[in-house]
Amino acid sequence: MQTLALLARAESGFGLIALVVGALLFMLFIFVALYVSRYTKVGPNEVLIVFGRQHRITDAQGREKMVGFRLQKGGGTFVIPVLEKAETLSLELMTIDVKTPSVYSITGVPVKVDGVAQIKVRGEDVAIRTAAEQFLSKTPTEIMQIAHQTLEGHLRAIIGRMTVEELFKDRDKFAQNVQSESATDFANMG
Repeated sequence: MQTLALLARAESGFGLIALVVGALLFMLFIFVALYVSRYTKVGPNEVLIVFGRQHRITDAQGREKMVGFRLQKGGGTFVIPVLEKAETLSLELMTIDVKTPSVYSITGVPVKVDGVAQIKVRGEDVAIRTAAEQFLSKTPTEIMQIAHQTLEGHLRAIIGRMTVEELFKDRDKFAQNVQSESATDFANMG
């Protein structure tokens, strides 16, 4: 009788151990599944903007400040459930066809200009932060539309300050004027 009682206790002890081990394995499985589902990867042509918690950064002047997001350029990172959310921002080159309506030159002659511009978000952290603030919720088409309008406005302004002869004879000067005039606006966009 005592032997049967000891065997019953041993079996219930093994059952308890098996139950604890099973629960631990289940919890480990849940943890791994959660980690895998929240690990977000981006390619070398994208940056992941993870927002929701405060992060300390060093700005261009070397001062530390707190911002509500962090950057992950290429690779991957764990996005904390409930506390953080992530979105991607493309670092790819975008080509924009720019066609102005008839714009009057300084001499009053109507001129139409067709051009092509290539833009992209610079890969520096400061530029990426600026672009994230401006364009994170926008589609690539919307970003290209904003850039198109900016370029078109600068083209009209430059055409209005030049003669038709200057536009046709010195195209390099015209291109440099467009680039220098629009550089500030595009730098402010990232």
